[in-house]
Amino acid sequence: MPEYRRRRVEGGAYFFTVVLADRRSDLLVREVAALRASVARVRALYPFTIDAWVVLPDHLHAVWTLPEGDADFSTRWMLIKRGFSSRVGMGEHRSESRVAKRERGVWQRRFWERALRDETDFRRHVDYVHFNPVRHGVAGNAWEWPFSSFRWAVRRGDYPAGWGGHAAVEGDYGERQGS
Repeated sequence: MPEYRRRRVEGGAYFFTVVLADRRSDLLVREVAALRASVARVRALYPFTIDAWVVLPDHLHAVWTLPEGDADFSTRWMLIKRGFSSRVGMGEHRSESRVAKRERGVWQRRFWERALRDETDFRRHVDYVHFNPVRHGVAGNAWEWPFSSFRWAVRRGDYPAGWGGHAAVEGDYGERQGS
């Protein structure tokens, strides 16, 4: 069994990529209310700050800051994924392995995370989250995509409303090329 090494920073900020098992699915946007309910429930039990979030049809990106003394993002993601899966109907394909382990086939088993090093790294990842709908061709600019924290960030004064058109945001953010 591989050993996954995760850099845990208590009270730190993290960037996440979480992906559905079926990359052709639009389940996350179809069932966004179920995702929001799951996140709200987990935040009530295990608080964290959402600094940026975008939900695309088959994956999501988020930047969170955890409370001081807390580095347990894994439990939060497990509960969010489990809560979402329990709120949406059955019917997804399940491998023999998942059937044997009595697992749903909604999510990829793991997620990708990165502990953010400094304010520049944080800002770059928040920009990436907000630009992602444009990058994937589901919106012409960041404002157009309704499943994002971008509009909230504009109202807060972090961005002008016209930010995030077709210019590229460079970097390796945990997605496979061509995704």
